[in-house]
Amino acid sequence: MKTSIPGPASPLISMSGVCKRYASAGASFDALRDVSLSVRRGEFVAVVGKSGSGKSTLINMLCGIDTPSSGRIEVAGTAVHALDQEQLARWRGRQIGVIFQFFQLLPTLTVAENVMLPMDFCHTYPGAARRARALALLAKLDIAEQADKLPADLSGGQQQRAAIARALANDPPILVADEPTGNLDSGTSDDVMRLFAALAKEGKTVVMVTHERELSHYFTRTVTLADGAVVGETRAVA
Repeated sequence: MKTSIPGPASPLISMSGVCKRYASAGASFDALRDVSLSVRRGEFVAVVGKSGSGKSTLINMLCGIDTPSSGRIEVAGTAVHALDQEQLARWRGRQIGVIFQFFQLLPTLTVAENVMLPMDFCHTYPGAARRARALALLAKLDIAEQADKLPADLSGGQQQRAAIARALANDPPILVADEPTGNLDSGTSDDVMRLFAALAKEGKTVVMVTHERELSHYFTRTVTLADGAVVGETRAVA
């Protein structure tokens, strides 16, 4: 499966006419309705909206975790909607780094081992080089001294930094974050947001679901969803 990363002038993420319908017991529910959205390399985009607006469904579409009922999704040069499950798993491991609200670090592995795990699955780096890369990422995120500790021995902010390092392990062009500050205090939230903003300036594309409006100054663009549809976009003032 060949993937080509679009240049700065082309969207890295493109959704066109995406709909997602769930049906059960004779009823149906439209989680997404005719969503079209483009995101370019280096953008830090917030997806906001009330509970049930379609934010999580949108993120799942971008990650290939769920598939659209209709419409097209192209991410990092790949028609994601056309891939089968095996292809999706391989593509996602190399192209998308996912950060969760509750960190999702494996409790029986050290922090360094958690960061090495995506490299082990995707074989993106030689086995002998994986620990060195994990340590370099942890150093970049200022928690190198925590490398050989278990996640339970770290603070919430340190665990989220470890989760970001893990998301960066395979050097994906896109980071997707689902309420990554929802479990953190305000000071630690600001630290994590500055990290995301710095990664976007380095060229990563960051798409983040959030309900915390006070973080809006970190984003280059905010996309608002309501009832499964895009109802507004706001760009940061330069």
